[in-house]
Amino acid sequence: MSLLVGKKAPDFRGKAVIGGNADLLTPDNAFVEISIDDYKGKWVVLFFYPLDFTFVCPTEIEDFGLQYDKFKELNCEVIACSTDSHYSHLAWRSSHNSLKNLPYPMLADFTRKIATNYEVLKEETGYALRGLYIINPDGDLVYSVIHPEAVGRNTLEVLRVLEALQSGKQTPCNWNPGEKTLN
Repeated sequence: MSLLVGKKAPDFRGKAVIGGNADLLTPDNAFVEISIDDYKGKWVVLFFYPLDFTFVCPTEIEDFGLQYDKFKELNCEVIACSTDSHYSHLAWRSSHNSLKNLPYPMLADFTRKIATNYEVLKEETGYALRGLYIINPDGDLVYSVIHPEAVGRNTLEVLRVLEALQSGKQTPCNWNPGEKTLN
């Protein structure tokens, strides 16, 4: 692996389905081009999931939406990404009740370039594993974790890690925001 914490985050760019009410989205107004450059000066949680129209994926995507205001309070943007097309993202959001009001974009990686650059592409299936990356306002990769397809992530743990990173201090095992740090 050449992708390491402490290095510049790889570029990402492509078409995304915008956040908001999916009932109001159409192919004429749902898509926007986004890139890592759009998020300079902000923290970013970029998370990959295997596929649209699956079982575990909507539980995570929905929970990131439910916790989105907490991420925003921490100057952090959330971006979901899979190797599905932007059309598939829109169809899934429009048909799945828990995804209809996502406040953040779903980035399409139909060429698999982003998943490859972030080293989460599972070659034998052609889709991404559950990779999650935190990128700091300077564009540096400061956290990464990869789960297998069947294991969902814990959104509250991602928030905890984000706050630990933002504290700029050393945080002990099981540290929670507001607790004593080590320095």
